[in-house]
Amino acid sequence: MALFFASIAFGQNNDAIKLPAITKDFVLGKFDYKTHAQFTKVDMAHASKTIYLNKDVYSAFLKMYKYAKADGVDLIIKSGTRNFKEQKAIWDRKWVKYSSLNPIERANKILEYSSMPTTSRHHWGTDIDLNSFTNSYFENGNGKLEYQWLLKNANTYGFYQVYTNKTNGRTGYNLERWHWSYMPLAKTYLAFYNKHITYLDITGFEGSKLAKELNTITLYVNGISQKAKTAFNKD
Repeated sequence: MALFFASIAFGQNNDAIKLPAITKDFVLGKFDYKTHAQFTKVDMAHASKTIYLNKDVYSAFLKMYKYAKADGVDLIIKSGTRNFKEQKAIWDRKWVKYSSLNPIERANKILEYSSMPTTSRHHWGTDIDLNSFTNSYFENGNGKLEYQWLLKNANTYGFYQVYTNKTNGRTGYNLERWHWSYMPLAKTYLAFYNKHITYLDITGFEGSKLAKELNTITLYVNGISQKAKTAFNKD
């Protein structure tokens, strides 16, 4: 089992974050986050259901939540950590839903918004979905105010919108205004993923053999916004 140790610094105070050993099973979502020492349950005041996050991610979110609240913006976490089995359940449900399509078309349809199990950033406990799962919600009223606040302020707390529009050549999933990634940790997990994970590791679900043909690691796992890539490349 490959191990990877990291210590990173980020944020206004350049605080160091010491990471425990990273393993292949971890980045593939094949672990129990409910019993993992680095994870914690999110208080129901900040979530719409039972959700777990990496402790450092939740701590950063609480800081962001506080200042958003002071500006009249409410941030509610709709989804957080999902392990392999949970991501597989989403994938399998949609695989059946689009059964009228041929395998490639079926996989591409699911990949508009959902990851193949073993390829989701939600496995890492670094990514959160906020307030709504529809882009249109963030175009008017409170949703627009919330999104504009996040665009202006979220980066200060380490959170980046990874799935922006594709006008600048971004590949992979469609626009997701709700999906924000805590890059101080996510960039380290992505580096490990790119170094240690191959298409042989993407298996165990319907359509998994299509991962290589669809260039999933390059186009989807690494298909993040330019601002996120800039954060990813920071020392």
